[in-house]
Amino acid sequence: MYLANQTDFWKRLPYRNAIVRRIRLLFPVLFLLFLAMLPPGIARSDFGRDSLAEFWEIPDLFKEIPEQRELSARFTQRVQSAAVPATATSLAPARIAVVYPAIQVSDYWRRSLVALERRLDELGIRYEVTSQFTLPGQEIREQTRQIVEVLKSDPDYLIFTLDALRHKVLVERLIARGRPKVILQNITTPLRAWGRDQPFLYVGFDHATGARLLADHVLETRPQPESFAIFYGPKGYVSHARGEPFRLAMAEQPGKRLVASYYVGFDREKAREAATELLQRHPDLGFIYSCSTDIALGVADAIEAAGLTGKVATNGWGGGTAELDYLSKGRLEATAMRINDDNGVAMAEAISLDRQDRTEEVPLVFSGSFALVSSEDSMQRIEELKRRAFRYSQ
Repeated sequence: MYLANQTDFWKRLPYRNAIVRRIRLLFPVLFLLFLAMLPPGIARSDFGRDSLAEFWEIPDLFKEIPEQRELSARFTQRVQSAAVPATATSLAPARIAVVYPAIQVSDYWRRSLVALERRLDELGIRYEVTSQFTLPGQEIREQTRQIVEVLKSDPDYLIFTLDALRHKVLVERLIARGRPKVILQNITTPLRAWGRDQPFLYVGFDHATGARLLADHVLETRPQPESFAIFYGPKGYVSHARGEPFRLAMAEQPGKRLVASYYVGFDREKAREAATELLQRHPDLGFIYSCSTDIALGVADAIEAAGLTGKVATNGWGGGTAELDYLSKGRLEATAMRINDDNGVAMAEAISLDRQDRTEEVPLVFSGSFALVSSEDSMQRIEELKRRAFRYSQ
């Protein structure tokens, strides 16, 4: 009887629903605060570093979940087409929280946000965006704190990334909670361990595809035996996914000799310093494979300072404004250029469909396309690619 009376009292308690809702909101926030206080070393885990077997590449995903193939094809067509305004425009504004590692030379993240907002405008979806920017890979604790902050406003969608163990644990908690819906950007390979309990959407440009595109270019244009080095970003998924396919492609060629590899973060100055030292130790070096825009520009700066432009080559990664400028000056050999704004459009289309109760039309993954651009390409071709890649963010 005592327990029954206690239950009745709880049911009659004023504002019970508000209290329950507040507890449900507070628990994951407290959990994320706990994660933020963990020692920084935990973030430097083996997540995504030793093998990509823990991820589904897209062909594997289609084998595991066959319905995703057709769903993905239809959604890609939607992304590449002109906007079709939503049929239900009286909905409350979509509250979107964005936590991006956007403090870097690469304009990928900022362009993505512009494309997202402009496509939502065309779709007639009202929205409120709260954005927080950090340095890439180096401020995981700060990113966690920022997510804690944005969760206090109870957003409908959280756009984030996945590159380290602490990211993985954090996202797992949000998925289990069910709110906000999580969009993971800059990763297109779902985690196998999550099975069908996945985020709302993975979106970006497949790192391994870009790496193989650059490897093919190197092997086609530089068939001679030569030594090379690889400059990774921070230890984690992105560096492994961009670096390992290239390293393996070179390992199959007996004339290509890897003499050094560095983890320099996505940091232009660290890349410049490491490249300066490397060029002094290996004056016969042929090329340096760079795993990001900031790395590429730092390496190119070191090459120019050493008077080796035209003798030692490096590549860009992503094909943003700064890279295309360096390409036009002959300071980069080539880049894998993302059709950048498509991933912002994909996020907008997914949110629009979800707001219209058409979530079943949203695939698990949207993976945008690349174009190989080299310093030998005409300005006409480059301008055409820029119009296509930056159709919303010009």
